[in-house]
Amino acid sequence: MPPTLASLVQHSALKLTVRAGEDRLDIPVRWAHVSELADPVPYMEGGELLLVTAMTLDAEDPAAMRRYVRRLAGAGVVGIGFAVGVNYDAIPQALLDAAREENMPLLEVPRRTPFLAISKAVSAAIAADQYRAVTAGFEAQRELTRAALAEGPDAVVARLAAHVDGWAALYDASGTVLAASPEWAARRAARLTADVERLRERPAPASAVVGGTDDRVELQSLGTGRRVRGALAVGTGAPLGTAERYAVHSAIALLTLTTERSRSLQAAEQRLGAAVLRMMLSGQPDHARAVAGDLYGGLLDAPFRLLIAESAGEKDPAAEAPLPALAESLEAAAARAGEAVLTVPEGEDRLVVLAGDGGAVVTACEMYGDKEAEDAHLVVGLSAPTGPIAAAAAYKQAEQALSVARRRGRALVEHEELASGSVLPLLADDAVRAFADGMLRALREHDATGRGDLVASLRAWLSRHGQWDAAAADLGVHRHTLRYRMRRVEEILGRSLDDPDVRMELWLALKATGEPQQPEQPK
Repeated sequence: MPPTLASLVQHSALKLTVRAGEDRLDIPVRWAHVSELADPVPYMEGGELLLVTAMTLDAEDPAAMRRYVRRLAGAGVVGIGFAVGVNYDAIPQALLDAAREENMPLLEVPRRTPFLAISKAVSAAIAADQYRAVTAGFEAQRELTRAALAEGPDAVVARLAAHVDGWAALYDASGTVLAASPEWAARRAARLTADVERLRERPAPASAVVGGTDDRVELQSLGTGRRVRGALAVGTGAPLGTAERYAVHSAIALLTLTTERSRSLQAAEQRLGAAVLRMMLSGQPDHARAVAGDLYGGLLDAPFRLLIAESAGEKDPAAEAPLPALAESLEAAAARAGEAVLTVPEGEDRLVVLAGDGGAVVTACEMYGDKEAEDAHLVVGLSAPTGPIAAAAAYKQAEQALSVARRRGRALVEHEELASGSVLPLLADDAVRAFADGMLRALREHDATGRGDLVASLRAWLSRHGQWDAAAADLGVHRHTLRYRMRRVEEILGRSLDDPDVRMELWLALKATGEPQQPEQPK
């Protein structure tokens, strides 16, 4: 505890007597300051015990003393120590009345007690308090370290909450609460997700203070690099003291060590994961299992999905890199669910992920894709469920889905959508349209001369599978007229409509260009 006016009054060597403000003696004293200025306020910081002899004060003027004491109270001065037997044998009544009006603590200092003795007493008490705080901080550091080594991050959070006499919570990089203490704090911590997300957008280390109705919450980022790896929330009823601050800083260091792997270990795991993936794609699942061992072995023994993600659009240097953020989000989801996941960066703009089918990682990926769809920071392709033997096919499926996602302007496409949907959306591609325009150009130029409607006739004939009467009826022309037009189509294109490949290409060209059917009316 820092020194207070009460502790100074109780100091047997100082012999101080309380003359006013008896109910405010529990206020901490930051320093004891001597000043004989008529207005010492410009030199005050707040929290001082002001020691005076009234050498330059008009201490017997009630109005002057009211102004004087009111100014001191407004500046945060916690008390006045008045030396008697120097300029006045007793505290002047005007000063005494003014102090009582403002409820300002007024201490009578006997002549035999020098101001220096009071200053030394305050300084010694402050030093002792700081020593106790540092000692308590080191003890908290040792206890938190033991908890981290023996029990892990949850125990660190629990010990920290006890040290600060409040609550504490640990978040992962996505803002999900990983641990909270006491148990009720989990609900309080969950309400700060938006604040944690804003903290994550700032370079580490970052901090923020969030004011609540019942507590004061400090948020601290975790991570040694530029990007935030997690966050720590500490809620207390008042600002942290020195000992509590030591405990928080120790917890930040320990939690950073437990949440952020070393770069060399991370690089080694990525190389191992890349080797496992290459073996699977080359048709060597048994070798892949042997190399993966316990790290990914369970993942390769059950149906999995293969995901390919790529950056979309121009890079914003100030924005967080989307691919590493996706990798962290998926790894965090796997850790929370106790699942294995394999993430392999392919250059700076591509990420390959192998995750269990139906698990938390696939769900997190789908949610991430929906979240980023508006800004189009990422495009993601997701394969159908498969096993190690068919990994190469799954990779191809993910690439196909990725290509469709990019063309359609979507953040995520699953291969199963392509298998169960229509092929027509796949024609929405500039290269396909260019092919279709080139194939139909000669027919359009013919129709532009007014010598017949070959494009509409071709569409009607193809839609009726070559049935002359039905197609002619749709167009409102005689079937002989339609036969003549189809011969003209063959002559102009230089290709036979008996060839099924030609009919298929023409039909797709009509679909790709959206050529409408415009039947003629019978005359």
